[in-house]
Amino acid sequence: MGIHKAKALLDDLIEKAGGCAIVDGGFATQLEKHGASINDPLWSALCLIKDPDLVKRVHLEYLEAAADILVTSSYQATIPGFISRGLSIEEAESLLEKSVKLAVEARDKFWNAVKRNPRKSYNRALVAASIGSYGAYIADGSEYSGNYGPHVSLDKLKDFHRRRLQVLVDAGPDVLAFETIPNKLEAQACVELLEEENVQIPSWICFSSVDGENAPSGESFKDCLDVINKSDKVSAVGINCAPPHFIQTLIQKLKELTTKAIIVYPNSGEIWDGISKRWTPSKCFDNEKFELFAPIWRDAGAKLIGGCCRTTPSTIQAISKALKERSGFDTTF
Repeated sequence: MGIHKAKALLDDLIEKAGGCAIVDGGFATQLEKHGASINDPLWSALCLIKDPDLVKRVHLEYLEAAADILVTSSYQATIPGFISRGLSIEEAESLLEKSVKLAVEARDKFWNAVKRNPRKSYNRALVAASIGSYGAYIADGSEYSGNYGPHVSLDKLKDFHRRRLQVLVDAGPDVLAFETIPNKLEAQACVELLEEENVQIPSWICFSSVDGENAPSGESFKDCLDVINKSDKVSAVGINCAPPHFIQTLIQKLKELTTKAIIVYPNSGEIWDGISKRWTPSKCFDNEKFELFAPIWRDAGAKLIGGCCRTTPSTIQAISKALKERSGFDTTF
């Protein structure tokens, strides 16, 4: 399947969803709700080793909440990260493959159960393979600062991401999801890798933002998107794990800078302390606020909307309800 045909899968899903598809929500948050202990450099990827059945269960919970896209549990799943836990390269690559397999199995199981039920308004979900930033791997909070230091070059970032990208693509996802990219350099590394590896499935690249105006590094989104706009391998660009009160303004900014689809999946508004490894209270959105603002974000130009850290299936169900009500779709779950 060529890139244009593969991209049509994403475009068709957005159309079937009424012009705005729904991405799932916080994965680690839901794992912890089920009792998983993941205060670990591998974070949610730890459950690929310890409890893969729980990973599949969480995927199913988001499908039941009407997510149109499942994001795999591979955000902090890296080959060097697994090796540091004593695993072999082969075992590390097998776990990356498993992250996609578990999501695909959940999607197929769910779809086979609901596709013939005329009372349900689900779409056949796509699976997006998560590729977290370099900062997520070193787990020092630098995915929210973009400060990788003087020794992290473009080539080093490409070398870091390359094999993980190859393994994930070969595992058969529908989409690649580059998440919490904090600076222009890493965005450029992602774009160049997609070209060098001739990736034939669509991808999105999401930045975070700590000030509501720029990438975490302080670089302008114009500079960051100038790199991305040149690539036909990238189908969507947007924001993840930023406070929700930034999102409307950021959508408007991105609309001026790109013709690519815009994707947003903010966190709840709590702030992650990368040093103490805990969430600190801030201006939080509850499910009712997500339900209120999702149509506003959609009307501002977002084509994909979901949630990130500290959001749950109930958040995604609230977003789905709000968007489908506004577009005239059945909201029976």
